[in-house]
Amino acid sequence: MAEMLHFPVATAPGPGEVYPIAPGILWLRMPLPFALNHINLWLLEDGPGWTIVDCGFAGAQTITLWAQIFAEHLGGRPVRRIIVTHYHPDHIGLSGWLAERWEAPLWITEKEWLHARMMTGEGAADYVGAARLFARRAGLDEEESEIFAERHSSYRRGVPSVPPAYHRLSDGMGVEIGGREWRVIVGEGHAPELACLHCAETGVLIAGDQVLPRISPNISVPPHEPEGDPLARYLRSLDKLHRALPPDTLVLPSHNLPFRGVHTRIDELAAHHRERCDEALAACARPQSAVDLLPVLFKRRLDRHQTAFALGESLAHLHYLLGQGELDRAVETDGVDRFLRKAA
Repeated sequence: MAEMLHFPVATAPGPGEVYPIAPGILWLRMPLPFALNHINLWLLEDGPGWTIVDCGFAGAQTITLWAQIFAEHLGGRPVRRIIVTHYHPDHIGLSGWLAERWEAPLWITEKEWLHARMMTGEGAADYVGAARLFARRAGLDEEESEIFAERHSSYRRGVPSVPPAYHRLSDGMGVEIGGREWRVIVGEGHAPELACLHCAETGVLIAGDQVLPRISPNISVPPHEPEGDPLARYLRSLDKLHRALPPDTLVLPSHNLPFRGVHTRIDELAAHHRERCDEALAACARPQSAVDLLPVLFKRRLDRHQTAFALGESLAHLHYLLGQGELDRAVETDGVDRFLRKAA
């Protein structure tokens, strides 16, 4: 359980503050306008300058806090590079502003850059239309399906621009930062090609959202890949990280506090999804849509923002069980996909 993890620091840095969490790494935290109200970001000493890892959700408050950090904590050295772990708005949101502010290149995996460009480019209207159809197929009515249009609007607000060019990160690639080698470990499921960064010399993993200590990363079927099986990819990625990382690795997650005990936490996350699958399988003794499963998988009350994530996660577990041969799927006359447990 999470209480078996070790948290070396009990309190996060305050607004505009930094904390030296590991050799050559400053930890800072930015606010988010959601129930999950913060993101951890990282400043890495990089020779005559700095490398930023993740950018924060765009907004006046975040820009003001970045300006304060630049004035008070960089020691007069410039930002040389911006690394983004994945395309979600709290991570890539201010990448365009930071890249222009410092004339610094964006480093990111190809799929994450393409997704961000898709979500902010001319194809955005097509995405919203596909998202409405996706929601109806999952069991939401026409009015409720608007949550996906709202979610996309929130993405555009949080990511006003994405740099038009990038330096590609890829799985297994070594990146030299401040005289230390960081190895890219790509994780899937939460995002298409999320770049974790592991420094064997210091025993540190910058994990993005792939492994979080107190909450489970959202694993969702996205509207633009309605037949996807992200949970299978996420579970394979957890196994890959388990094999790649020493057990005493210091994990720097994007949310909550840095921690040790990565093998324990990986096992917990895998067990969590096995339990969710068992709950979904039991409920599918009679036909169930993804919407029908929401109260089964999520016991708390969900706001509109959370419902969009929960619906995608409900489908992720249904699609995983479908892929494992434990469920059948049928499209009913109302156009809704419903899932039924296979007869023994």
